[in-house]
Amino acid sequence: MSKIICSAAIRGAHKIVKRAEEKLHETIEKKGKDCPVEFPNTAYYLPIIYSMTGIGVKTLGDCLPILEMAKGMLPPIPEEKHWLPYLGHALDAGMATLFAEEVIEGCKYLIGPHPVEGIWLGAADDIIMRERGIEFVDGTAPGFAAIVGAAPDADTAVKIARELQEKNLYVFMSAETHGVSFAEQLAEKGVQMGWKTRLVPFGKDITATVYSLGFANRAAMSFGAVKPGDFRRNLLYNKNRIFAFAMALGEVDDEKYANAAGAINYGFPCIADTDIPAILPTGVCTYEHVVPSVPHDKIVDKAIEVRGLKVTIHKLDIPVSYGPAFEGERIRKEEMFVELGGPGAPGFEFVVMRESSEIEDGKITVVGPDLEGFKEGESIPVGIYVEVAGRKMQKDFEPILERQIHRFIGEAQGIFHMGQRDQIRHRISKEGFKAGLRLKHIGTIIHAKFHEDFGAIVDKVQVTIYNTKASVEQHLGETHRAFAERDERILGMTDDSVPLFYSCSLCQSFAPTHVCVISPERSGLCGSVSWLDGKASYEITPTGPNQPIEKGHLIDETLGQWEGVNKFLIDSSSRKVEKISMYSMITDPTTSCGCFECISVLLPMCNGIMTVHRDFTEMTPCGMKFSTLAGSIGGGQQTPGFVGHSKLYIGSRKFISADGGLSRLVWMPKELKEEMGHLIEKRAKELGLEDFLNKIADETVAQTEEEVLAYMQQVNHPALVLAPLI
Repeated sequence: MSKIICSAAIRGAHKIVKRAEEKLHETIEKKGKDCPVEFPNTAYYLPIIYSMTGIGVKTLGDCLPILEMAKGMLPPIPEEKHWLPYLGHALDAGMATLFAEEVIEGCKYLIGPHPVEGIWLGAADDIIMRERGIEFVDGTAPGFAAIVGAAPDADTAVKIARELQEKNLYVFMSAETHGVSFAEQLAEKGVQMGWKTRLVPFGKDITATVYSLGFANRAAMSFGAVKPGDFRRNLLYNKNRIFAFAMALGEVDDEKYANAAGAINYGFPCIADTDIPAILPTGVCTYEHVVPSVPHDKIVDKAIEVRGLKVTIHKLDIPVSYGPAFEGERIRKEEMFVELGGPGAPGFEFVVMRESSEIEDGKITVVGPDLEGFKEGESIPVGIYVEVAGRKMQKDFEPILERQIHRFIGEAQGIFHMGQRDQIRHRISKEGFKAGLRLKHIGTIIHAKFHEDFGAIVDKVQVTIYNTKASVEQHLGETHRAFAERDERILGMTDDSVPLFYSCSLCQSFAPTHVCVISPERSGLCGSVSWLDGKASYEITPTGPNQPIEKGHLIDETLGQWEGVNKFLIDSSSRKVEKISMYSMITDPTTSCGCFECISVLLPMCNGIMTVHRDFTEMTPCGMKFSTLAGSIGGGQQTPGFVGHSKLYIGSRKFISADGGLSRLVWMPKELKEEMGHLIEKRAKELGLEDFLNKIADETVAQTEEEVLAYMQQVNHPALVLAPLI
């Protein structure tokens, strides 16, 4: 490692650790040693400290030994004549820097300046980490760029950000150069930032860089089942599975060198636009460690090359940028050129299978005027009518392809897509219209993406876009009949009616022993993969993550155990999971990855269960928040009494049916109860449970297990008379 960089990194680490001591002393004086310290709503305490040492920092007093540990890791600042070309000293200084920065940022939450202010978002909570973590699992986010500093001007900043977005990377922003930050440059140009657009401004202080690396640590613990304190496995996991890099823009001072040394511990290289010393491969990073003097028009490609990222980009013939990062774009009314559908303007999206001879591939027709024919601010009718043909195409695939329209259209910059079927409300931005975006380009996107993502089953795609009220209404009858037929067909499917289940192994990139087993009555834990989705995915990619599972001989009908399913699990989980029960959370429950929408937990005192969704951040009656529960059962673990699942599973006939089914549900958050109420009421009616929804407690009436039991007795909940669960 260059002696200049190493000396600077060690000097920077000394400065940051000293700053942390001063900040902690000030905070203790104001708040006391027993004052709780945390990054809000996370089960991982101060996550880098927790993951590397196994120590859960809970109070300001707990920070004192951490800083002593950091000071012990600091090598003396080397003198020129005593220099030894040894990388380890700088890496130790880098890790000490990260420990100190977490203490600083934790103190900021208590005495300020608060990390969440203006454009700055501070630490990502566990809800965000799990939502976004799914994208790292399924490959829609191949990695992240941690940008430190600022570009030479705002236009250059926008170009770099857009290029990173187009390559589907997350952009984490911190620090500044001469008083200006990269995020502020984007804000100056009106660029939308936030988790939904993948442009995430953590903080203007250099210490906010720690949130980027903390995100990686939490992914390792949550999805990879890396145990707190197993620092070696954590660092290797990040090097091999979290494809991240640092991008230093502008002058690099000692504190930035110290953070770069911290990142190199993880195998995350640093790419800079300034003439700093280079560091060639030495075995920690996959390739180079520090690459300097990269021109701004080449810096993104160079960073991807150095990190060893594999990014696949397919250019579409449309006049705006395209990629998953733009799916989070929101177009407010004042930014809108026109609205498609919505109140007073009928609309629909519809995919229908045809014979190959009936359609022409690539034919895109707009029935009515294109956007030039409408006034700014208008709401116009729209019907997106997609006809597909293919030798392997099936009627069951129509709704699956149709649901993808939301993602495909929404990933175009300048289009905001909302709703599906005949309840749609899309917006075209003024900027998009000015750039040349037109209705015909919606057809271009659908045609290209259907071929790209579904080429194994789709041979021809023809798109017609109707935008007159008469033409839209003319096709509503056909679409309504098709929607009703589909719903009836899907609702009629049961686990008993099919010989095959499907696996989903997407999360094995993070949780190597986890496999979702998906049946008609139990969707994937993340809620995004149904049995039909698994079937379609296998048809499209026979070697992909969704494989057919022959059920085989029935072992136990009540528990939902089959020989074929268990054999598949043994082979697919590195022989870590021998059997699962599809219908029990007590006996051999399914494994949980970390992407689950909900967690159900046994409440022994109540002879029932509680179900909590990941958007609920408060304490639950079992004594743990969702984030703590998720950290306890995720990573491919099989935990009796706990199970992760989708929201839809709550309304399934097979919802923990071996344990008493829906009758066991005694508590859930009010928001979840309202969202799933229609399904719960329907299922309760089938079971003969009167007024059941109102008998489920929520946080407005019960916050502890004792309070849940009291409420159950008050409303005469049916779980009170069921056989004991344990």
